[in-house]
Amino acid sequence: METLLRFAKNWTLPLAMIAGAAAYLIYASIPWLDGTHRAAAEAVAVVQPLLIFLMLFLTFCRIKPRELRLRGWHLRLAALQLVLFAAAALLLVLFPETHLRVLIESAMLCLLCPTATAAAVVTSRLGGSAASISAYTMLINLAIAVAAPLLLPLAHPHEGLSFLPAFCTIIRKVFPLLICPLLAAELVRRLWPKLHARCAAAKDAAFHLWAVSLALAIAVTTKAIVHEQVHVGYQIGIAGVSLVCCLMQFALGKRIGARAGRRIEGGQALGQKNTVFIIWMGYTFLSPITALAGGFYSVWHNVVNSYQLYRQRKCSE
Repeated sequence: METLLRFAKNWTLPLAMIAGAAAYLIYASIPWLDGTHRAAAEAVAVVQPLLIFLMLFLTFCRIKPRELRLRGWHLRLAALQLVLFAAAALLLVLFPETHLRVLIESAMLCLLCPTATAAAVVTSRLGGSAASISAYTMLINLAIAVAAPLLLPLAHPHEGLSFLPAFCTIIRKVFPLLICPLLAAELVRRLWPKLHARCAAAKDAAFHLWAVSLALAIAVTTKAIVHEQVHVGYQIGIAGVSLVCCLMQFALGKRIGARAGRRIEGGQALGQKNTVFIIWMGYTFLSPITALAGGFYSVWHNVVNSYQLYRQRKCSE
């Protein structure tokens, strides 16, 4: 039993991914559960943000607000991310009739997408600074909220899409799950210090919540891949594009972060994405086919995270 528990602890993320995919496939294959699909989807839509809120709340309980300071490497990473996105958008402006449009738009989404809210949890697990990457997460979400409404209409003309409504829609989508846990943690810090101390001491709880949230995310990803009526060639192309974007962003992020002594934080900041945001952006502002990029990216960045955790564990042994 002890060996089994150690194995589960060491391979939490891969096991969560396998569990999420298997759970959806088994669930979808049972005919008498067909009538529960809508209720299940609604439940996931409520449970997943709640899990993210709780794990961020626990993470922020270990961070003092004054630690959330912007640094030079934050600005360099944000500038690089916006330049890469703008370069992909420019390709579509210059070659609007290209037959590679779906693949370029998929790359745009992978490059545009802000850092995952759970990046602070994984960064902390890897030995990095949760405060430093949380500051970048807030910065890049605000930057994307401004850049996306300005550049997306140029790359993919969308009737009725104007800056202010799109900006408000994006802010409403991403910021509550960043700001509310921070405010809640600060409120508990001031009003209930004993409870705050207990929350701050629960070092592994946020990671375990992330594992459950990851299983749900992979289940949703599996559903999207299975049911999306897209030619297999496009699926392979989108999978390849998202993999290249994932590896490239982890590598560039680590390189830029290393110059400031923040290699772990830089890699996670640029490489670990809010893949739910990719899927939503694809359906909302581009073509539904491109939403698959978020599903595939979810797999790739969690494979990278699993490998990094494995390497960190081996080095500490």
